[in-house]
Amino acid sequence: MTKKGSIFKTISSYLGDHPTGILAWLWVTSMPLIGSAVFAVNYDFLEQYNLITGIDYLIYSLIGALIMGLALLPTTLIALASGFYFGWVSLPFLILGYSLASVIGYGIGKFINMELTEQVFKKNPKFHAEVEARKAKEGSLVFFVRISPVVPFSISNFLFASMNVSLAKVLIFGIPGMLTRTVIAFTAGVLASSYLAAKQSMNSPLQWGIGLVLLIIGGMGIYGYVRKRKK
Repeated sequence: MTKKGSIFKTISSYLGDHPTGILAWLWVTSMPLIGSAVFAVNYDFLEQYNLITGIDYLIYSLIGALIMGLALLPTTLIALASGFYFGWVSLPFLILGYSLASVIGYGIGKFINMELTEQVFKKNPKFHAEVEARKAKEGSLVFFVRISPVVPFSISNFLFASMNVSLAKVLIFGIPGMLTRTVIAFTAGVLASSYLAAKQSMNSPLQWGIGLVLLIIGGMGIYGYVRKRKK
């Protein structure tokens, strides 16, 4: 069996030698919460913007990609606000922005943690063998991590980059996984009479029930990835 202590020791040693990595992980963990607090008291500035031309929607996609890719706001919050302020026509461009954000977040995680995986694998060959044995299941891992409401978008980007999951799999399997939560939040925004009502609707019993179902599905899928194979 792989010694988990040695893996964590390797990661701790790596982060100790790479303070930028610590700052990056702290950023993707805390910044969405800070951004949400700031947005909560400044959301009405979106009322002055209208999306009319194709250029407007492309700019909207690029701005959304940067905001999500740099972990400035949670993806669910952006979907909620987009649905309320810009309507159904903006949904394809939100998905485009989400895809670009995946590339941005993954690229940053890859750059910052480029040597982490190599060090962990070099010092823990059994763990490396276990990961390699699960290569064929990486797509399912991406899908179930994305569908789970527990793992934030920004953290999962860093996680996939650190695990050397290919960007193609992150996009191919990650977008369908994220669509469920995105469409639910987007629809709540479209149907709401005000942004505050849309935000409050996300705390309804129905939304909590949906979140619980997604949590169970995601948890079962992730467990299916990490459980040991029968020899």
